[in-house]
Amino acid sequence: MGETRRGRPTMNDVAAAAGVALKTVSRVVNNEPGVNAATALRVHAAIDRLGYRRNDSARTLRRGRTASIGLVIEDAADVFYSSLSRAVEETALHHGCLLFTGSSQEDAARERDLVLAFCARRVDGLIIVPAGTDHTYLAPEFEAGTRAVFADRPPGAGCEADVVLSDNVGGARAGTAHLIAHGHRRVAFLGDLPRIFTAAERLRGYREALAAAGLPYDEGLVAMGPAEPARMRADLTRLLGASDPPTALLTGNGRTTVETLRALASITGSATGPATTGAFPDRAPPGLGGLALVGFDDFELADLLGVTVVAQDPARLGRTAADLLFLRLAGDDGPVTRFELPTRLIPRGSGERPPPPRRDRG
Repeated sequence: MGETRRGRPTMNDVAAAAGVALKTVSRVVNNEPGVNAATALRVHAAIDRLGYRRNDSARTLRRGRTASIGLVIEDAADVFYSSLSRAVEETALHHGCLLFTGSSQEDAARERDLVLAFCARRVDGLIIVPAGTDHTYLAPEFEAGTRAVFADRPPGAGCEADVVLSDNVGGARAGTAHLIAHGHRRVAFLGDLPRIFTAAERLRGYREALAAAGLPYDEGLVAMGPAEPARMRADLTRLLGASDPPTALLTGNGRTTVETLRALASITGSATGPATTGAFPDRAPPGLGGLALVGFDDFELADLLGVTVVAQDPARLGRTAADLLFLRLAGDDGPVTRFELPTRLIPRGSGERPPPPRRDRG
């Protein structure tokens, strides 16, 4: 190239290099008719030589759209949310849209800041996994034409928007009933923070299964909080050291299940020496390694470890939310909808262990 330029090449640069009018370049770039083949080849050669790229931002803004959507999730590092995010991204790309993603880290203020940052960039729509329960801040954005779908958890009171959920109550009820059906009468529940919608719903399913089986609800068998190693070890030590300890556990999400396995291995190892037979050995001290377990959420290596789970489908959750959002962006103004996707119990061994024989405590 003989010329010296600064910045990105423009259509004017392409027109000058190809020796054609600006309108001709525009027609070629936008695949419009009216340009003969030889001229089009000359324009394409100039585009390749200059490295010209069409300004899609300006093009879509002129049409009143930015061809982008925003996704706010809890934690991009979590396998559940990474699977959900990937499904949303694939759907967005199918519709010719870019996806902006941010993690709220279970912080309502951070969720609000991310959503409003996306709105400031004029995204066409939003998919939100809410961390907070106050979504009145979205009212001006809705009035401006932004569309939103909530996923995994519903919006706060006063916010009318579509939502896609999993059957948290039914899944937890099925997991607890499965343990009860295998002879367990002392089933503990280890859940996330009780203020989180999914944690509260899974606790409700656990309680419903106990009630259906005629078993009392014992608050001493419930531990709620973040899946932090020190907390999990403390909770399990308390539960297993009780005078009438649980013989089975229902864990409330994938991270809680993994930390429970680690804590059990730690407790078992400290009580009996190195744990060399895995989290669920055939022979384990009563009340420690002999527990049955069902985890809510599937996770990597759960099949190899033999962990029975209540599986959600995060990819389907993300895909359904994205399909619904693009339906709204296409002009669907029907009533607000609420989808609830089913869960699935996958028996793998840990949830099918019978309780140990009760010993006479007299």
